[in-house]
Amino acid sequence: MTAPFVIEEEGRTVQLPTADTRVTYPAGSTESAGTVVFVAPLPDGGSAVVVDETAFHPVDTAWPDQPADRGVLRSGGGEQPIVDAVVGAIHDGELFLGGDVPVRTGTEGWVFVVAHLVDGDAPAVGDHVEIVVDADHRAALSAGHTACHLASLALDAAFADTWTKPVPTDALGHPAFDALAIERSRITPNGSTDVYRIGKSLRKKGFDVTGLDDLASVAERANAQLAAWVDAGASIRIERDADGLSARRSWVCELADGRVEIPCGGTHLDALTEVEAITVALESAAVEGGIQLTMTTSVAQR
Repeated sequence: MTAPFVIEEEGRTVQLPTADTRVTYPAGSTESAGTVVFVAPLPDGGSAVVVDETAFHPVDTAWPDQPADRGVLRSGGGEQPIVDAVVGAIHDGELFLGGDVPVRTGTEGWVFVVAHLVDGDAPAVGDHVEIVVDADHRAALSAGHTACHLASLALDAAFADTWTKPVPTDALGHPAFDALAIERSRITPNGSTDVYRIGKSLRKKGFDVTGLDDLASVAERANAQLAAWVDAGASIRIERDADGLSARRSWVCELADGRVEIPCGGTHLDALTEVEAITVALESAAVEGGIQLTMTTSVAQR
């Protein structure tokens, strides 16, 4: 949906934000306080509330792997659930929300905001509000997202001898099967599901499909690597260039194998000491033009 650059609200002109929302969730925050800078009415009768600062993680438009946080918005009018949170993008006097955003987050000349979607009456522009995130749900999603990254690296390592040609490598120097074959990824509480496609293009790059003949052995190698990483209890952090929503952020994990840095806008654990185990299961199926491989990752928290 789009909204005009300026609207009339109770006799005053309200402009769209001219700066990115400041986000505090990369540092692990689950509560924030801020000022409402814009409210956009939605076709279903709800509202998209934009606050200058928020701890609420929204679902990304370009790669919607991690769902939005759960939580509430508190204002002078009381407390109301945040039913969803999406990325909003502003350009040339229009606000685009969620799936209508036509560019990637960070595109030059655009302003990117977190839109908190609420039902019923929304707070007014200028109101002071508090954002409170469901901390337990956030922790479970953060565990799932960290495990997803580690599982992709472990899968790359497990498939390392399956390639017959040089290909781009991952952060640990292994052939980047995950990056080359991924179709979609979904973070879930304490887990993730990644779907890969092995077709003509990947085979031309040098992937030997006979490597899929014994998936139990592939999973065993990946799980052995994951167990070693968990036992070592590596530290994890998010590095970022600035506090704005569109600022570049990276997941950094100090593994014994080396420092791993992966561009990521999601939330994560602080250390692998927070989990008991990370394991993966693999399943393949024939699809038109190739093979679909599904990796299901599970986290056992301490």
